[in-house]
Amino acid sequence: MDQQALIQRQQWFVNQRFGMFIHFNSATFQFADSDIIDWEYDHENGDEPRRFPFDPKDWNPEQLDCSQWAKAAKSAGMSFAALTAKHHEGFSLWPTEHTEHCVRNAASRRDVVKEYLDAFRAEGIEAGLYFSMLDLHHQIGRRKCTPEDKQFIKNQLEELLTNYGELPFLIIDGWNAHWGGPSYENLPFEEIDAWVKSLQPQCLLMNISCETNLNHTDVVFYENAAGQEVEDGFVGPGASCNVLTKTWFWRTTDTARELKSVDWALDMVQDCNRQNVTFLLNGAPNRQGLLDANVLERFREIGQRYRKPDDLTVIPEGWLTRG
Repeated sequence: MDQQALIQRQQWFVNQRFGMFIHFNSATFQFADSDIIDWEYDHENGDEPRRFPFDPKDWNPEQLDCSQWAKAAKSAGMSFAALTAKHHEGFSLWPTEHTEHCVRNAASRRDVVKEYLDAFRAEGIEAGLYFSMLDLHHQIGRRKCTPEDKQFIKNQLEELLTNYGELPFLIIDGWNAHWGGPSYENLPFEEIDAWVKSLQPQCLLMNISCETNLNHTDVVFYENAAGQEVEDGFVGPGASCNVLTKTWFWRTTDTARELKSVDWALDMVQDCNRQNVTFLLNGAPNRQGLLDANVLERFREIGQRYRKPDDLTVIPEGWLTRG
């Protein structure tokens, strides 16, 4: 993708304004009643042995309903969404041919990636995917990322980019981050970016674990829930994300939790949009595969008051470009 084409895609993404992040994966079942927050941080970063290997047979969202998620996103006024097709633990929500650690060997063998994409597309919502480069199950991280590991990553990305129709974007995480993941030296951004673009030239590759430039991402990505704030003077292109609850993945206590307010959510969206940063609000399905009633209600309340701003039609001075 040349520079002008990339800017047009970035502009398209900025004009999406408000979207849904869907954290739903092995951690939903592993850590809902645990003091572990979302993934085994200490295994990757503290030289500790794995304590929580995940058995695919434990994956069993018996009432999985991606159309419920999509209707919730639409009720909130969201224009796009991203699902954690694979998170840091390494479990794949589609029946990948490249590992047994996937839904193909689960108690529930449904292809969550396909059902998600079908449901959101049916509601007219732009649907992309999240994919973790860090993979604890396959031991891909800061200590090991062999040529075989790199090919495994490429093979899985090829499945996602060739078997499920057009993906407007991929969000990559767990990559050269201070908290873990393979390094750029072992897994160059340029190589993965070229691979993605060779399969889908219009697909934006957005890297959560990036700096405030476009050297290793198509859009600067701020993990606001981890304290990353958009800098003064930033004019785009950017993305930011946060949670209604306390963690990215569902906890049993979330069902009765007092969620962050509508005012908080609208302020986050508006503050981001002023600086040409889209905002992703997390909605974490429970172990049944459904959003809790309090999340559905909060999304609906947000949508009653949210008004999408006018499209950005002129690229402002100071818009970041690669290199």
